[in-house]
Amino acid sequence: MHPTMTLPAHARAIAVLGLPLIGGHLAQMAIGVTDTVMLGWYGVEALAAVTLAATYFFVLFIFGSGFAWAVMPMVATFQAERDEVSIRRATRMGLWISLGFGLCVLPLLIFSAPILRLMGQEEEVAADAALYLTVAGWGIIPALFVMVLKSYLAALERTQVVLWITVLAAVVNALVNYALIFGNWGAPELGLRGAALASLSTQIVSLVGVVVYAVVALPQHDLFRRLWRPDWEMFARVFRLGWPISITSLSEVGLFAASAVMMGWLGTVPLAAHGIAVQLASITFMVHLGLSNAATVRAGNALGRRDSAHLARGAGVVTAMSLVFSVVTVTFFFLYPEFFIGIFILDTDPARAQILGIGVGILFMAGLFQLVDGAQAIGLGVLRGVQDTTVPMVYAAVSYWVIGVPCSYVLGFVLGYEGIGVWAGLGIGLGVAAVLLNARFWRTVLPGLHHAQAA
Repeated sequence: MHPTMTLPAHARAIAVLGLPLIGGHLAQMAIGVTDTVMLGWYGVEALAAVTLAATYFFVLFIFGSGFAWAVMPMVATFQAERDEVSIRRATRMGLWISLGFGLCVLPLLIFSAPILRLMGQEEEVAADAALYLTVAGWGIIPALFVMVLKSYLAALERTQVVLWITVLAAVVNALVNYALIFGNWGAPELGLRGAALASLSTQIVSLVGVVVYAVVALPQHDLFRRLWRPDWEMFARVFRLGWPISITSLSEVGLFAASAVMMGWLGTVPLAAHGIAVQLASITFMVHLGLSNAATVRAGNALGRRDSAHLARGAGVVTAMSLVFSVVTVTFFFLYPEFFIGIFILDTDPARAQILGIGVGILFMAGLFQLVDGAQAIGLGVLRGVQDTTVPMVYAAVSYWVIGVPCSYVLGFVLGYEGIGVWAGLGIGLGVAAVLLNARFWRTVLPGLHHAQAA
């Protein structure tokens, strides 16, 4: 944490902080993959319903999680300032706002059937998805609480416990799914409703895990004493920092949702190839996301110590680490595309050759896309660390929706490049975001902090 840290020391510190966060993100992904695989075994209709329901839940969850993300840089800065009272205040008001958001969207989850029908979904799929959400929807509140407490722990550099609690949740999810979907070990066979109960159980187990750890390991913060007492000044600070993060996250999730809709216009096989490419890109993106979280925490620490030189060196190192991983990813996606796509398709699948044919081209684009996706994630991470979220929100919305989606449409359909064109448009949108966000940090925010420190 010293301003004269060498570049290798910065890299080591980022890796120690970031690797458990990367593992935690991958374990979180494993929960979704487990649901998909087990319901795929149970039946195609159940799989279609849970895919629709999970997407609907995820959009609302991401929208609400901006307030949890806001807790991370605030706690990191207060930790550097040794202000334990403010650490408690920020975390508690993050929980308050998350509860308020959860209660607001709960009716949209429990009574989702008419909304899903309005989205043009098939009647049976919409009904099954709505049935799943009447149970799983209650998980939005514990899920948001877990996000707040994970952000609090990550900001205190307690990232290993974040990893192990997520791994525990993934194991619980798999076991309860296996018991309740299929009726194993003497449990009732509940199918889709069993998967919903497994999802809710997983959120509750995660919440119990993080609460117990916070109480036992960090008694000095006394997080839950008089939790019912309002703190409107800190409530406003968390809200001001958090709502732009929510809109930014929603913009990016919406970009990928729009790309899936466009790929669906091209047909079932291109959509299947797209789904595989997104899954592969998502797995590798977890590395960039973990590095971005580490950048947020370390930038927050540097801000708390008013140390702009340390901030600049750390930001440079984490950017380089993300770039190196992107180059490795691009290399593997270019050299072995058939191998990676083939993992997701049975040898006996009649559409295998078609999916491989389309998927190889899309995976090439996904490789190039990693370079800019990683760069924009790191740019967002360091800006969040210094509590700059409003201008990045505008940059993200413009990059993704004013530039990215129209480029995808024009390249994919007007110019006839189809799936490769849709992905190229995504890459252009994310590329513009990467340039704008990193330019803002290096050319505007960092010089401003340096001048303030000098003054």
